Amino acid sequence: MARERTTDFATLERLVAPAGKDVVDIGCGPGALVRELTDVGARVVGVEISDAQLAPARAQDGGSGARYIIGSAQRLPLPDGSMDLAVFMRTLHHVPAPDLNLGLAEARRVLRPGGSVYVAEPLPEGSYFDLTSLVEDEREVRAAAQQALAHADRVGLERAVAVEYDLHLRMRDLAAFRARTLSADPDRAEVFDAREPEIAEAFQRLGEPGETPGERWFVQPMRAEVLRASA
Repeated sequence: MARERTTDFATLERLVAPAGKDVVDIGCGPGALVRELTDVGARVVGVEISDAQLAPARAQDGGSGARYIIGSAQRLPLPDGSMDLAVFMRTLHHVPAPDLNLGLAEARRVLRPGGSVYVAEPLPEGSYFDLTSLVEDEREVRAAAQQALAHADRVGLERAVAVEYDLHLRMRDLAAFRARTLSADPDRAEVFDAREPEIAEAFQRLGEPGETPGERWFVQPMRAEVLRASA
């Protein structure tokens, strides 16, 4: 069965209706999701591991009213029961495998009664996965994230809804792909630069041509899951 072609935010909005809610974006990166959430009326806290990782989000915020704080999935700097929604948008697999249960437990801890944890994870397939695998093969860490979700009941979470969809990603050029790749992990720069000719060839071969010279479109299948606090 073909997957629906849609966006990360449209799927999130349909499944958990963030408008008017207190939301924490765990591993917010440059803050794109934070800005989308505030645009629909959510009160958002973006969490990243350092000032350097938060700098792009703060620079692009534009006075949204969001808060940005330093922390990690394993130790969220938020009070118990202070959020309606905790989001891992393509970030759960970046939590070290031994700490995945702790990361989910922390998300559970900060939820109010009736709150939800939302997890969107890339599946290990599609043209974008094939391209990014040249920089870092994430099959093991993504499998570990799915295993943690399968046992979320151990930390007081019940799996409520799961959907798969196709995300279509536009890359303006190879430099834009490099910037996106490094935004998730700056340490990837050394590998990217060492393999740049190979990555450049794959960028052209795997991507569908766009409307402008150098532009390419890629497909990344996704799985989104909603977990709710157990009684």
